[in-house]
Amino acid sequence: MPSPPPLSQDVKRKAAREVIDILHEIATLLNTHLDRQQLSYCVSLIENGANPEALAKVIRKLRSEYDPSSGEGEVDGEMTGSTHLKPQTQRSGHRKSPAS
Repeated sequence: MPSPPPLSQDVKRKAAREVIDILHEIATLLNTHLDRQQLSYCVSLIENGANPEALAKVIRKLRSEYDPSSGEGEVDGEMTGSTHLKPQTQRSGHRKSPAS
């Protein structure tokens, strides 16, 4: 039977969980629609050198390319852990018919 992790690891995990909980509360107030796991990925990327502004631009770009109104990945208007979003379908515009 494996031994439990050292106390210092437990303390670090608890602290990390608390940080993510606080960030999630802030993200919820700011209507970011990021769940705890997504926030955790963002924090990890930033801690490993990703530019926060560039990361925000990428997230906004990805959201603009996918249609959140498809309902997939959402429950009652809130994002779930699922990231299975359908790309926006091309909306048919009014085309001018060629001149006869």
